[in-house]
Amino acid sequence: MTRYGSTRHGVSRRSLIESAFFLSALSVGGGLASPALARGMGDFRSLRLVNNRTGESIDCVYYADGLYIDEALSAFDFILRDWREEQSIRMDRSVIDILASVQSRLDSREPFEIVSGYRTPITNATLRRRSRGVAKKSYHTKGMAVDIAMKTRSVRQIAHAGLSLGRGGVGRYSRAQFVHLDSGPERTWGR
Repeated sequence: MTRYGSTRHGVSRRSLIESAFFLSALSVGGGLASPALARGMGDFRSLRLVNNRTGESIDCVYYADGLYIDEALSAFDFILRDWREEQSIRMDRSVIDILASVQSRLDSREPFEIVSGYRTPITNATLRRRSRGVAKKSYHTKGMAVDIAMKTRSVRQIAHAGLSLGRGGVGRYSRAQFVHLDSGPERTWGR
């Protein structure tokens, strides 16, 4: 777990933002991390996220030709941080893969809007007092869950794409207009 401004590896917040910007520029501008070039290299995975609460966004390749790209994963850890407590955690790579797979199945260039990523135990307890829908031992506190939404896709469409993977948890929150995806055991809930 890290405080805002530094990471578990001693990298500054500025470095992470610069890395995320660099990786985003590469993925859009045709550099090494570009999806078009990565296609020629073999297997690649990319993900587009926007955090409307912080104004941050990222669009980059995080896995290419059998290897995860550490700088991209650190940038995802940062954008998925608990913005209330300004703390981040190393997000489970399986949940990042699940997000990328769901995004790919939805066949859209629109980024996922982050509703909730990592939550500190303090944030989780606060949210739990406000809502019955927050689990006491939430996968969010382990860096294994992300709640997402899209303007151009319904909760049903996103959840269906998640369920089609046959792994992890998929929760539909139709009233609040978001879908929960996690890398825990396969299960589903909500309507």
